Amino acid sequence: MHHPGFFERAGPFPLHVIASAVDAEVLRVADGTRQIDDLRPLSDAGDTHLTFCAGLKFAKQLAGTRAGACLIHPKNAEMVPERSATIVTETPHRAFAMAIALLYPDAFRLKISEPQGTKSSLVHPTAEIGEGVVLGPGAIVEREAKIGAGTTIAAGAIVGYRVFIGTDCYIGPGASVTHSLIGDRVTVHAGARIGQDGFGYAMSPDGHLKVPQIGRVVIADDVEIGANSTVDRGFMMDTTIGEGTKIDNLVQIAHNVTLGRHCIIVSQSGVAGSARLGDHVIMGAHSGVSEHVTVGDGAQIAGMAHVKDDVAARARMGGTPARPFNEWAKEVAAIRRLAKDRRAWGGSQRRDS
Repeated sequence: MHHPGFFERAGPFPLHVIASAVDAEVLRVADGTRQIDDLRPLSDAGDTHLTFCAGLKFAKQLAGTRAGACLIHPKNAEMVPERSATIVTETPHRAFAMAIALLYPDAFRLKISEPQGTKSSLVHPTAEIGEGVVLGPGAIVEREAKIGAGTTIAAGAIVGYRVFIGTDCYIGPGASVTHSLIGDRVTVHAGARIGQDGFGYAMSPDGHLKVPQIGRVVIADDVEIGANSTVDRGFMMDTTIGEGTKIDNLVQIAHNVTLGRHCIIVSQSGVAGSARLGDHVIMGAHSGVSEHVTVGDGAQIAGMAHVKDDVAARARMGGTPARPFNEWAKEVAAIRRLAKDRRAWGGSQRRDS
């Protein structure tokens, strides 16, 4: 679907202006006049977009990029394809964060309506409210938001600027939904936070530069999100939750995460940035998935297990770090046997004096 986005974009800028702003150097002087109007990941960038390459592990994606320009470390500059301008810097990730701030100067500011001083001002006049929508006391619907027929926005909930919510949804008391596109029959329970910025920083000895998070949250039909759970919007890509997925209370879904269809994520679990879960994945309570890890379709992660490596489809994992469930269970059983044997021996052996 076409969506105008949640952030106003500055520019376009000549490449040499961007390079100067982020303390980088355009290798070919003639490339400095190229016009850059947006930013994209390596795989999605076009000829008017700026991207960046963080290291050798992204060489394959870099070779196929169509980006107009790429920020990269000088030692890897020869990897940039001829069709793309090369901008060198010792800190490409940090420079890219600065470029985002240049092109999206309001990325850190949540757009809200100006108060009008009356109860009716809680729904902005530009918002589109479908037939049969129920708005609880103190519910706020911001500028250019769209709410589908039959949806309930409970007391004190906030629907942010340009948020789309489908039909027959329920947004619980005190919940906030920003920077999000939500399908039909979605339930967001009380106090949940959907669409806040992700935890992204370009770290250095001089301090940690906050990376603007200019992506969205996209939630498919029939999803349920528990009370006080959080779903961060993406860095540049979307954070996505597939059809029918059910998320318990007190769960953290980080930026750029992809959850497949009909997953079950149980309370106090967490999925770190850019992790990908396939369809029908189950995560038990207190479990976790590390950043950039892929979990295959139908995999099951036991409660309190922590996954640091990719998991095959339909695998069953347990323990910390997580390993195949049978292997983990055997280790637990062996430890129990050792403890039992030790008790049978009467505890620790005393040394002969």
